[in-house]
Amino acid sequence: MAKAKKQITEEQLKTVKDQQGKLNGLLRSLGVLDLQKENIRVEVKKVSEEIDSTKKELEDEYGQVNIDLQDGSYTDIEKEDDK
Repeated sequence: MAKAKKQITEEQLKTVKDQQGKLNGLLRSLGVLDLQKENIRVEVKKVSEEIDSTKKELEDEYGQVNIDLQDGSYTDIEKEDDK
């Protein structure tokens, strides 16, 4: 003898499907955000390396200096020995 199939109400089924759909959408969004976060990390690393390279070039040309980013002027950084 086959057991009778039991069912939840249509409204309950709709609620469960809606909730599952929302969860799936949020999980997809989270995956996209993780990918974007990793891409940004790669870009930050690249820009940091470019900054380090530029700093070295400027130090080779001007020595250790503080640069005013508003107008490009600079002042020498005094070493501990110079004080």
